[in-house]
Amino acid sequence: MATPLRLGLVGAGPWGRNYIRTIAGLADLKLARVASGNPQTRALVPRGCAVSADWHEVVSATDIDGIIVAAPPSAHAEITLAAIDAGLPVLVEKPLTLGVASAERILAAAAARPVLVMVDHVHLFHPDYQALKRAVAAHGPVRAIHARAGDRGPYRPDVPMLWDWGPHDVAMCIDLLGAQPEEVDAVCLERQPIAGAMAECLCMSLRFAGGVAAEIRLSTLHERHRSFVVHLDSQILRYDGSPPAAPGDLPLTRAVLDFAAAIAGGSASLASVELGAAVVRTLARCEARLATKR
Repeated sequence: MATPLRLGLVGAGPWGRNYIRTIAGLADLKLARVASGNPQTRALVPRGCAVSADWHEVVSATDIDGIIVAAPPSAHAEITLAAIDAGLPVLVEKPLTLGVASAERILAAAAARPVLVMVDHVHLFHPDYQALKRAVAAHGPVRAIHARAGDRGPYRPDVPMLWDWGPHDVAMCIDLLGAQPEEVDAVCLERQPIAGAMAECLCMSLRFAGGVAAEIRLSTLHERHRSFVVHLDSQILRYDGSPPAAPGDLPLTRAVLDFAAAIAGGSASLASVELGAAVVRTLARCEARLATKR
């Protein structure tokens, strides 16, 4: 029997706990270390998993093969850069960072080491999105994209809604079109304080080479919804993010398995972190446009 790949995890909040459950269901992976300040975390991790309140102890450990960063986005840059410096492959939650300068530092460090850095833009791992991408490759080009997404929350006082919801659809647009937008605009259609944070309805307009336009409307003021519609010359393709029928096709499961396969194969591919940095640049440009209108 092959030795399971040993992973570390920084952060055991709602999404970190999803990683704990996902890894527990994968036979060839083992969660070996977790950094969490929540005393309840010890009851969630498998037997033999070391729990520490200090993430530095996980990053500096010599008995793990890779690390997953599910800490708050404001901490992504520091933790990811420390992992790169330690030579540890990293899977970091979206967004890669909350600013362009820190995203560029991560990209440069990953290239210089070199070390694998992947960003979990989770919809990119969904089998329905991947089928849509194959259809675009076969029947394109893309002429326009219209996206809608949102829910009543989560409301995060530490993460603006643009940076919480925006990475998903921006990542899909850039992934499909293979480039960052040439022009961006953004407008806030509605906003109100809820649960100590700001709930908003935003509209982003992205224009890519060749005149391809993508309109993305995001909201934490309406019921849960997702629609990603791609217009081609001959057909219209749709993705709605519905849960796949097979548990093994869950996007987070696929993301973790892809990360593990990349580690096992010795990959230091920059493709995912380059996309992550491109998403950060685009969101920063949209944020700047919003600032001019408030």
